Amino acid sequence: MSDSPTRHLALQGASNFRDLGGYPTTDGRTTRWRHIFRSNHLGQLTAADIEIVRALGVRSAFDFRGVEERAAGVCVVSEITVHSLPIEPSVVAALRTELASGTLTAPVALELMRESYRNYVRHHTNSFRNLFGHLLEDRAPLVIHCTAGKDRTGFASALILHALGVPDEIIAEDYLLTNQHYKRDATAAIDLPEDVRNAIGSVEASYLAAAFEAIGSEYGDLETYLRDALKLGTAERTALKARYLQS
Repeated sequence: MSDSPTRHLALQGASNFRDLGGYPTTDGRTTRWRHIFRSNHLGQLTAADIEIVRALGVRSAFDFRGVEERAAGVCVVSEITVHSLPIEPSVVAALRTELASGTLTAPVALELMRESYRNYVRHHTNSFRNLFGHLLEDRAPLVIHCTAGKDRTGFASALILHALGVPDEIIAEDYLLTNQHYKRDATAAIDLPEDVRNAIGSVEASYLAAAFEAIGSEYGDLETYLRDALKLGTAERTALKARYLQS
């Protein structure tokens, strides 16, 4: 799979704005271009960015940010209806606790990131269930995002692609594209050591794997999670594929 300008839209105010279209599925179809986008937050778009997003026809945004995050970066595209699916961030607070106790290292940071992904499954499945409810009702094009568009959004995107039948290796590649495109805020969490900031400012395969390990532990397997936790039965999966796949 190659990255291309078509997939990644190089916006000045949102570095990680990407299209989930063009991915092959196990049944021989392809995810539709220009239907589902994933991004970092939309609060710093330039006037030129806004025109690009308007031209794409995006009318709905599904926002995983917590209360303070949303207040700090309100969507600047007036035509977009924002649906809040809040998952309050916890990693930086946990890192600062470790820092205060003198036990913070890069490996500790990596494990805290993995634990945050496990907690998406343990404590925030309702937000992902609500997302799929919207995907079955809202008209595309639409965008899914959090602050950086890499963790909460990365897991949500992986779930969407799994539900649509995209193979695991392609899902993993889409997830890791964040490391090519996301431009970190150099002023964020500057009290933390640089190696720790590097750990939380990028993604790695073990983070996403931790979430799917939690699915296995909590639900047995991914198909059961999709069916029982996310309420994607046969009819819902068929409808989702009809909407977001093309032959």
